[in-house]
Amino acid sequence: MLERYGVVYFGNDWFAENRTSSHHVATRLAAHMPVLYVDSPGMRAPQASGRDLRRAFRKLREALRAPQRVDTNFWHCTVPQLPFRRIPGVPLFNRLFSQWALRRAMRVLGTRQRISWFVTPHPGFLARRLGESFCVYYCIDDYAAHPGVDAEVIAASDLALTQRADIVFVAPPALLATKQAQNPQTRFSPHGVDAQLFARASDPATKVPELARNLPGPVIGYFGSIHEWIDVELIAWLARSRPEWTFLLVGYAAIKVPELEALPNVVLAGAQPYGSLPAWAKSFDAAIIPYRRNRQVENANPLKLREYLATGKPVVAVGNPEIARFASVVRIADGREDFLAGLEQVLADGPHKGAAERMAAVADQTWDRRVEEVLREVATSLATVDMTLADQRIPG
Repeated sequence: MLERYGVVYFGNDWFAENRTSSHHVATRLAAHMPVLYVDSPGMRAPQASGRDLRRAFRKLREALRAPQRVDTNFWHCTVPQLPFRRIPGVPLFNRLFSQWALRRAMRVLGTRQRISWFVTPHPGFLARRLGESFCVYYCIDDYAAHPGVDAEVIAASDLALTQRADIVFVAPPALLATKQAQNPQTRFSPHGVDAQLFARASDPATKVPELARNLPGPVIGYFGSIHEWIDVELIAWLARSRPEWTFLLVGYAAIKVPELEALPNVVLAGAQPYGSLPAWAKSFDAAIIPYRRNRQVENANPLKLREYLATGKPVVAVGNPEIARFASVVRIADGREDFLAGLEQVLADGPHKGAAERMAAVADQTWDRRVEEVLREVATSLATVDMTLADQRIPG
């Protein structure tokens, strides 16, 4: 059935520094049907920073060209929007311009029926306006809780898209009940992991990057972007408490971190290619998830949790409902002292104790399997929609 369809996929910035579930799902969908990946605009208004300005110019340049082929069954395009959504006339302009631009871009999908697939809520005003036969909302976060966004506008967009979609997939368990109340066709679909890729952290043939070689041990590692929801003060406190340890942070720093830069035992490696993360993780003696406790984190489903476990490395984390599901293989910490005690315990145990159990905990949770499960649900819902339409066409 699915071979009759093409997907118009509204995801995070395709060229973002980190790979998100948006990227993982889209590339695997393309193994089953053609995908037009549409860069969604950011949820927050752009700042006057060099990074935001470069990104804005790049998006404008890309918007002026035809969709670019990424792979055999996969195209990428950009449809920019004005970010000032509360100004009268801006929402109407965004809708009309986006509809016009997307109808042109969708020609790459040929004559197939279309499925609109949203991973972020703010382009959701386009749902049901593109001539699609079916609409999917793949909700991976509590978007209105993100720092710097217009929470009221994003929450309204999220609710409207949830109610408009034919089927909703929810990754964070804490959001499931709310979404099911808003749309009965809601399914739980937690994140997956590229288990084969991250298993390379335990492969003797994997070479540790030069910056991570010969660091004074033990090495406490983190990979992922450093945003407002990362407890930088906790990391700094841990580093000051154990100056003989090295804290290796791999990822783009979206916020200023002068307190970390000032510490001699903290190494900021910056953004690194996704495929290189297992090589960095090979240098870790333990991995950390140092979240702040807030609404966003409470409703989060961290990709790095499964990626860490797939490396086999011991993990110490601040808890939330999703992390709690892995309590048997993750040391969950409550407060600074407990976080430090957790690190000391896993270091005393050694990196190999429990490694097999950690890897086994996520071995069957691959992205390939997740997408296959999601597509089975979509196919079932499509069959129901087709039957309903057929019944409506039968004269009474």
